[in-house]
Amino acid sequence: MQKPLATLPERLREDVKTLWEYHDLGHPHSRCDVGIGLGSHDVGVAVHTARLFHLGLFPLIVFTGARTPTTADVFPRGEAVHYREQAIGLGVPENAILVEPRARNTGDNISFTRDLLAEVGLHPRTVMLVCKPYHQRRAYATCRKLWPDVQVRCAAQSLSLEEYVGHIGDADRVLNMLVGDTQRITEYAERGFAVPQVVPPRVRQAYERLVSAGYTERLV
Repeated sequence: MQKPLATLPERLREDVKTLWEYHDLGHPHSRCDVGIGLGSHDVGVAVHTARLFHLGLFPLIVFTGARTPTTADVFPRGEAVHYREQAIGLGVPENAILVEPRARNTGDNISFTRDLLAEVGLHPRTVMLVCKPYHQRRAYATCRKLWPDVQVRCAAQSLSLEEYVGHIGDADRVLNMLVGDTQRITEYAERGFAVPQVVPPRVRQAYERLVSAGYTERLV
């Protein structure tokens, strides 16, 4: 089995940084009714959600995510379940966490969390989506489409592109996911899954060069 590439290919660095910066919404932190940790392969989402909870930015956490083919090796009992365990280990009280264990994509994350909160009598006005750095824009656009009556902010670990690749330990995986999320900004808006987002020409050109370079594993 080939060892994962741990650093960015130098010839692609500028294009990758262009996409990375595009997906970083830079929302300022402000107190919200609920923090929603969106499941993925990255346990850093759970760590950052716990950190924001301890900073007092929300009194309740929902972790959302199923056991999926792409994360089953890391989180065999499901993304949300493992995220909860991580957060409890970091000092978040058990009664401050709800688990939504069925979501298999971002639309599910939003819709199933909304429904879970309604079932327990909660109808938040403000939510903070905590996710991977390059997932912010798509998560935001999806929430605006599927849950338009809440004010939504996004948050992610404050890491540079190089730091994040080091954190994950697999540059190819990060690049493929980043390219895939960029495609989904346009594709999912056209399919009615998310609100449209402006894609500047430099972002589109960087995306096309990375597709041409072979980073196509996560394209729909």
